[in-house]
Parts: sequence; C-alpha cells; structure tokens
Amino acid sequence: MATSSGPDADRDATVFLFRAVNVGGATLPMADLRAWASELGAAAVRTHIASGNLIAVPPGDPEAFARRLEQVVQERRGFFREVIVRDPDELRGALDDHPFEVRERKFSYVGFMPAAPSAAAIEKARGYPTGDDRWEVIGRDLHIRFTDGAGRPEMKTDSVLRSLAVPCTMRNLSTVAALIDKATA
Repeated sequence: MATSSGPDADRDATVFLFRAVNVGGATLPMADLRAWASELGAAAVRTHIASGNLIAVPPGDPEAFARRLEQVVQERRGFFREVIVRDPDELRGALDDHPFEVRERKFSYVGFMPAAPSAAAIEKARGYPTGDDRWEVIGRDLHIRFTDGAGRPEMKTDSVLRSLAVPCTMRNLSTVAALIDKATA
C-alpha cells in the first residue's frame, strides 16, 4: 500500500469510488491507481480491495481530482469509468440512513451516484418486480437489501439501475464501513 505525505496528509481523506472496474475486462490494477493518484498530487494514497476504492487527500477540489483520475484511467487503460466522490461524513450518513433491516452486511448495499435520479426515473424503476429484495433512493444513494445476496437477486437490478438513469457504483455495508475507517485513520 503506497502512502504519500505532505501538508494535507493529516486531514481526513476523500473516497473515490470507481464504477465497474476489474469486472468484464476493465482491468485496473490498484498499484497503478495508487501511483497515478500520487502523480496527480494526492497525499495519503491507499486503496481498499480491488474493486476501485481509492482513499486519498486530493490536491484541491475532490470533484476536479476525480475528473482527472477518469482522464488518466482512460488514457492509460483505454476505457472510461465514472468516479463517484464521497467524504467520510457522507459515507457515515449513507450507513446511518440505510432503511432496511440488515440481516447480513454482505447482502445490504449502498449504490453511490453522482446526482440524485429524477422522480420520473425512480417511478419508472419501481415498475420492475423485486420479489423479497428491496431498494430505496435516498438523495444520491441507492440502498439495496438482497434477500439471498447480490449473486442471486430476485429483482432485476440492472433494469432498476438503467431506469434510474444515473451512473451508480455499489458497495456492501462492510466495505462502506471499512472505507470510513481508512479515510479517517
């Protein structure tokens, strides 16, 4: 795990969540991601698991830094992936706001979006059957509880996500908690 030091290294880090990496052929080695973030001037750079979770103190505006990360990945890996930005308080809020009973943390997810979907998009997504799975949009976050896990969903998750018409990247509650810990350590 690479780390950087600098004047900003003592403040809480920001979490940069890459959508759909290391699945479907979009390979993004975490060592490369850490190196590129450091090259762009980030401090306290680290990653968590191989699903595109970068924790860093960016130089300047986190949203602008995320756009630069998107460009670097596209230039160096040949594919575009959105980067969703959250600070530790926003991640904590997402955990606190989770509206469903948590039977197993690995079955409950937060989908992070750059913007809230429209009311019309949410209504369209509600048209898909969910079985015993549940979902709810709260602000820029999509909360999901899968009855039997994400690998065996009863609902048509891809159809719901397409209907919401906003890019979304999912993390289970255990991962969200770990990201909070790493961003505030």
